[in-house]
Amino acid sequence: MEKQAALELIDFINESPTNFHAILNIKKELIAHGFTQLFSGESWQIERGKKYFVTKNHSSLYAFIPGTGDIAENGFKLICAHSDSPTFRIKPHAEIPVEGKYLKLNTEVYGGPIMYTWFDRPLSMAGRVLIKSDNPLKPIIQFINFKRPLLTIPHLAIHFNRAVNDQGNPLSKQKDMLPVLAMINEHFEKDNFLLKLIAEEMQIPAENILDFDLTLYNFEKGCLTGLNEEFISCGKLDDLAMAHAGLKALIDSKECRKTKVLAIFDNEEVGSGTKQGAGSPILRTIIERVVFGMGGQTEDLYRAIHNSFMISADMAHALHPNYTEKHDPTNHPVMNGGPVIKINANQKYITDGDSAAVFQTICQLAGVPYQTFVNHSDMAGGSTLGNILLSQMEMRGVDIGNPMWAMHSVRETGGTMDHHYVIKAFTAFYNI
Repeated sequence: MEKQAALELIDFINESPTNFHAILNIKKELIAHGFTQLFSGESWQIERGKKYFVTKNHSSLYAFIPGTGDIAENGFKLICAHSDSPTFRIKPHAEIPVEGKYLKLNTEVYGGPIMYTWFDRPLSMAGRVLIKSDNPLKPIIQFINFKRPLLTIPHLAIHFNRAVNDQGNPLSKQKDMLPVLAMINEHFEKDNFLLKLIAEEMQIPAENILDFDLTLYNFEKGCLTGLNEEFISCGKLDDLAMAHAGLKALIDSKECRKTKVLAIFDNEEVGSGTKQGAGSPILRTIIERVVFGMGGQTEDLYRAIHNSFMISADMAHALHPNYTEKHDPTNHPVMNGGPVIKINANQKYITDGDSAAVFQTICQLAGVPYQTFVNHSDMAGGSTLGNILLSQMEMRGVDIGNPMWAMHSVRETGGTMDHHYVIKAFTAFYNI
């Protein structure tokens, strides 16, 4: 059972090369389990006993199941994660010929990837394509995934940089990280080559394509590794592992008095300050519409928020076997030791004694271990969704995540048991 959850995660990530595809796959899973899609521009008719979701920008999703109890008295139980991962976005007019022999593509870095992990790998492209429609304000949106190795970013040979293993190789995002797509010959038409390639893949006229949002991804599928397959080796564990765990828990959870919410935001890796990010009012707007749609008034909304609890779920750092000095002296989360409660005195995480106690109790109810993470005091850590979300709503909440190595590498490592543990913890939370 424990390995099965990890294998399902690997399959989910393999079919989710972009944030758009991740949300599309979550949407399909929800519909298959009886959820009804709502649309922000339409009137909502919310009924107890039914299940709903709404999307934004095709890259974020918010699912909820109305509780059986009074909305003001019982409030919400929320699990929040994000759909995006560091990558390289294809720029407009991307084709760059080299010496009349190679064609490479112009890219822009998205988020904070460990760039050298992208070298010398079979890469592909996927994303969203905007197509002409009868309404100028609403183009048709379709998704594309080439599903074959198309590109590579070649590293410089050691013979041209003998010091690379001792002194490293400072990388230019504009020069060093451009992927090669094809060889050029006398029959090669480089003008609008990428547009024509997209049109051919989608089997539509190139003149019907208005624009596209394409990113690179590592074509190699994830796998279980280690002597006893105790590790998950896969890209995008940050944060699709938490999104997948939240989805599984929501689907498998039982009816309860509180209203359950799964919120998968976009653009966390670039600060969350978008219409589909945690810095926008979208989640509060949805909560308002749910309260009012269930007959509540403004006072009921305030009470519901006060009586709610949120789990901000973003991956955490495991003790690194080769760099133990980088970690706090006394808090050492290890792989397969259970979900990690993330704590920061300067409020980069929202965890406090109250919310940590709640999550510890949830883990005990689920029968899973838990751990704590605190940054080494001489090192600044990262931030996540929690404190951004709570700038919109004064809600109790905790920051947690599964331990992993090589966060933001093109290929990250997590624990096989940990994914099983966190699904159990999330399910127990939804069942309270």
